[in-house]
Amino acid sequence: MARSSHLVASTATATALLLLLLSTYTCRAASSSKNPSAVVLPVRKDGATAQYVTGFRQRTPQTPVTAVLDLGGASLWVDCDAGSYVSSSYARVPCASKQCRLARTGACATSCVGAPSPGCLNDTCGGFPENTVTRVATGGNLITDVLSVPTTFRPMPGPLATAPAFLFACGATFLTEGLASGAAGMASLSRARFALPTQLAATFRFSRKFALCLPSVTSAGVVVFGDAPYAFQPGVVLSGSSLLYTPLLVNNVSTAGVSGEGDKSNEYFVGVKAIKVNGRVVPLNATLLAIDKQGVGGTKLSTVAPYTVLETSIHKAVTDAFAAETAMVPRVPAVAPFKLCYDGSKVGSTRVGPAVPTVELVLQNEATSWVVFGANSMVAAKGGALCLGVVDGGAAPRTSVVVGGHMLEDNLLEFDLQRSRLGFSSSLLFRQTTCNNFRLG
Repeated sequence: MARSSHLVASTATATALLLLLLSTYTCRAASSSKNPSAVVLPVRKDGATAQYVTGFRQRTPQTPVTAVLDLGGASLWVDCDAGSYVSSSYARVPCASKQCRLARTGACATSCVGAPSPGCLNDTCGGFPENTVTRVATGGNLITDVLSVPTTFRPMPGPLATAPAFLFACGATFLTEGLASGAAGMASLSRARFALPTQLAATFRFSRKFALCLPSVTSAGVVVFGDAPYAFQPGVVLSGSSLLYTPLLVNNVSTAGVSGEGDKSNEYFVGVKAIKVNGRVVPLNATLLAIDKQGVGGTKLSTVAPYTVLETSIHKAVTDAFAAETAMVPRVPAVAPFKLCYDGSKVGSTRVGPAVPTVELVLQNEATSWVVFGANSMVAAKGGALCLGVVDGGAAPRTSVVVGGHMLEDNLLEFDLQRSRLGFSSSLLFRQTTCNNFRLG
């Protein structure tokens, strides 16, 4: 995809913001006996990979760490190979410990013969860190160490809140292949016991929920853990009454690369009942929208899939319906990985992106629909093409509908794990704001 100099400059600005947040943490770190009501992570979109990247501080002495955000995964993992992890405060998780039992990996490191290091420890609980972008997993030690995150986001990053013994997995350098440049691992936002949401809630004793606001490549976003107002400039405050809610479903069969018998999926599934284009129901095989006894089918949310991925017959039905509703708009040859593309110069513009038909994900009832507008359904491609941003996932995928990152951008999503529900705002552009305008502090 072609990128203008303005886009490159904007990407540099978002990167600079993340680096500013990381560097400023040290200067403003403060210890307090009072637990924070919320903590935050800054987010930027990597232009080269379309991955969403965050940063935090870890280890002793405190070191800035960059990681790719993942709505799946079992825990935070970082590269511990060949001296890449240096800290005086790390500790192993013993094989017989309660933490190891809760991790449910069934693995224990007992045969390391090298000098002790985070990646080489005996009588240490084993984990299986996975790069969910490349679908490569390996074995690695589970250890704990200091992890610090800010308590405010804008207008300035605020004092740090520190988890003194945050559990994570040691990955290998090869596991970082395919991740955004500079990323040392992946930060899991899943429902797993040792993913960030549950560990941070247990450490700081706030609600087990988080809000995710993904940015476009030209701006910044945020993850908010705990209890905080969702405030955006100029004067937009979102609350429970301004969000729509749908149940978070549990897939009873693990979708991880490595899992044990009886393990459930840590990913977030929602109950899509139908899909509409321009208000009209798309005819499709509705049984594909349900999760069967083998854990196949259904709809999940993903931050590692850059675009929404649809099972082949659903993809054809949706693209055919969209094409029928846009018959008067000049088409251009398809630009991979998309199948339906238009002459972008012939498509009008609105507050919520290109002037194209809406796509709706109908959830538990007609009144609860996630309405997707042009900014989230269309992707600017090379040669001035504007393409419907859905990808053919094949005839027999594990999950029928994967709602990818582009469709989630500039939408506020609240994952309430205590109530097992997802709150969503639809496009913030309707409210004349974006994730870049989030304020906490």
